[in-house]
Amino acid sequence: MREAALFGLCPRCGARTLFDGIVRFAPRCRACGLDFSQFNVGDGPAAFLILIVGSLVVGLAAWLEVAVSPPWWVHVILWLPLSIVLTLAGLRLAKGALIRNEYRHSAGEAGRREP
Repeated sequence: MREAALFGLCPRCGARTLFDGIVRFAPRCRACGLDFSQFNVGDGPAAFLILIVGSLVVGLAAWLEVAVSPPWWVHVILWLPLSIVLTLAGLRLAKGALIRNEYRHSAGEAGRREP
């Protein structure tokens, strides 16, 4: 399952067609035609990542400030790129894992009836 989320594999056929950009889903799988818009990943991954990445970066920045007390621009050079990379990588991984689990368990939105 980690490989599917990491490489953006289609949950049905396993082709690398899940993402159309860095973290944006493709409209459908180019190999098997699975419609990715039927899945509702929502903002859950983003909310968790903001808390996790934010806590990690603030903790590391505070530790560095206390231990070494570098100039302010060192913090900018270190923490801004790290925050962006961790957030984008985490979003891709989390969104891929959630869509895979939704497909695997035939999950859908609450209250929505399938014909």
